[in-house]
Amino acid sequence: MFFVIPTEVGTDFYTDWEDATSGTLYGTQGSVLLLYSAPILLIAVLAVPYLLLSGGQDDVLAEKKSPGLRLGTFPVLVDGVFGVVTAAEFIGIAMFVAFVLWAVYWYTVVNFEILPSYGDITAFEKRVQMLQMSAYIFGLTALTCLAFLFLPVARGSILLRLIDIPFEHATRYHVWLGNLTMFLLTMHGLCYFIVWFIRGIVIKSIIEWKSDGGANFAGIICYCFGFTMWVTTLPLVRKRFFELFFYTHQLYIIFVIFFALHVGDTYVSKAAGGIFLFMLDRFLRFCQSRKNVDVISATSFPCGSVSLVISKPKNLHYNALGFIFLRVREISWLQWHPFSVSSSPLDGSHHLSVLIKSVGEWTGKLRKSVSDQLVTQQLCEPNSSIVASVEGPYGHESPYHLTYKKLILVAGGSGISPFLAILSDVLHRIRDDKPCLPREILIIWAVKRSNEISLLATIDMDSICPSYSDKVNVNICVYVTRESEPSLEDGEIEKLISLNTRSRGGSMSVLVGTGNKIWSGAYVIVSILGFLITLALLDVCYLNPYGISAWWYRGILFVGCMVVSVIIFGGGVIYFWHCSENVTRTGEEDSGESERISYMLDQETARNKLRENTNVFYGHRPDFKEIFGSVSDSWGCVDVGVIVCGPHTLQSSVAKEIRSQDLRRKDDSPVFHFNSHSFDL
Repeated sequence: MFFVIPTEVGTDFYTDWEDATSGTLYGTQGSVLLLYSAPILLIAVLAVPYLLLSGGQDDVLAEKKSPGLRLGTFPVLVDGVFGVVTAAEFIGIAMFVAFVLWAVYWYTVVNFEILPSYGDITAFEKRVQMLQMSAYIFGLTALTCLAFLFLPVARGSILLRLIDIPFEHATRYHVWLGNLTMFLLTMHGLCYFIVWFIRGIVIKSIIEWKSDGGANFAGIICYCFGFTMWVTTLPLVRKRFFELFFYTHQLYIIFVIFFALHVGDTYVSKAAGGIFLFMLDRFLRFCQSRKNVDVISATSFPCGSVSLVISKPKNLHYNALGFIFLRVREISWLQWHPFSVSSSPLDGSHHLSVLIKSVGEWTGKLRKSVSDQLVTQQLCEPNSSIVASVEGPYGHESPYHLTYKKLILVAGGSGISPFLAILSDVLHRIRDDKPCLPREILIIWAVKRSNEISLLATIDMDSICPSYSDKVNVNICVYVTRESEPSLEDGEIEKLISLNTRSRGGSMSVLVGTGNKIWSGAYVIVSILGFLITLALLDVCYLNPYGISAWWYRGILFVGCMVVSVIIFGGGVIYFWHCSENVTRTGEEDSGESERISYMLDQETARNKLRENTNVFYGHRPDFKEIFGSVSDSWGCVDVGVIVCGPHTLQSSVAKEIRSQDLRRKDDSPVFHFNSHSFDL
């Protein structure tokens, strides 16, 4: 519909559709809702039975494909403003750009055709009128982008689960759409301002608040908040002033409110699908994050990193490539930071761990807090603890790292965290004879200082899978870039373990969109039905009997219906979901404690054993051309999964070499598949 409506045929169809549905229960807003937002909501509803009926992880691993290039893992662009872009993403970008050009072109054609209807006006006035209609065109096109803008940032969205795109990947699409939306909105406002200036009605038009059309003043306020959010997303601002970026992005609430006041209910209906699914996700995250969560243990490493082991219920599942959002109230009540999970779900059913590097103000305060707790515990309070709030876990619906027979894991600095989880996951599965394809794992890790190598001590491969070397070949190559020779001091690991924390918090809540499929699906379906019921009651009981026609008023009531349906109908499902969580947890409480205690590793022993598998190179960075060339000559014709977790420069270097190797590969050479596990908020 987005492609068809701008054309002359589409415009005629849209007019006829509005006329045919204007007398129905939902009126004009219902017809627009059915055309634009209903397909998105319908897909969300149908995704629930699909996910329930689709095969599990074992079925995914059983699928065998002959080695070959794939659109989703072949890098087309490896540098530039978009970063690394796969073939599938490039096609998506091209389609969206084509849509914008298509829409602007056809809207302009239609405007030229209706220009004579304005009567006998001068050539100059015709140009002014065309500029005004062009402003309207940019607004309509921006509205289409806005319909998709909120979908990628719904972290636990049923749609992201359906297409198996994790949140850390989807944030890129949100950034791209945000830039395009702001460009179109800027053109929308700029063209109107030029028209107002030419006609000498700037002040009058700015403060105008129509009841039978767009409320200009509300639109200007909406744009100001949107522009403020956009400016703080620029790399120079976001990286230097992350807190400013984080706090200003909460203005999206005011942005949506004034957007509804500006365009009214009919136009809000075009973007309602994406906004509503985002509301569902945001409310569920709010409910999950209310709970205090125990940090079972905290380990401080000499390189400045901190490992946290967090309590979770047995029925909260995640993949090895998952991640969580963490808040520690002792540091900040408002800041949430994302961290990759460094543990495998098979490490234990009652905990997960994250590895956090001290690189900024928040992480620096966290490390200091861990050190202070250690001192307090040793001196006078053996039961001292850290309590956090957690959102997640999020990540891929299926463990794609298990679908490759051979893996190359490329990490930069703290990017080693998810690869420790992958390594543990593979070893657990091999030990337990669970479906697992990887039998060759090469880890390439670039660090600045040699003291970071101590992070490898968080995993003891021999204790997980005795004699693992007979079943899987693991090679770890560490590149220390800022040291020319080994350090004389290995450094010691400071350790803080606090097990008696039940009085302050508990386990993570299972109220997450990526959790139980039945409950999360019921939450989506009941909320959508509740929205339709609430909207119908509003029309029948208030709008139609009292003849409410003001655009801005109907727009804010429409948004109010979405909020009410999420809180009342969705909240009801969350309440019963939460009750089932408590019932389930009662039966597993006692059995979990011994498992938590047994998880703590003898890190000194683990570090000594890892030296047998680790090659350390000092004074230079990894030569990916040499590394991939050697792999290409020795591994044969096979799909090789390459997962990169690190800065943009690292991703770009790896993607460039993968593209080069795949384009000139021979029949008996491996096919490299690029996968990124990095995202930048």
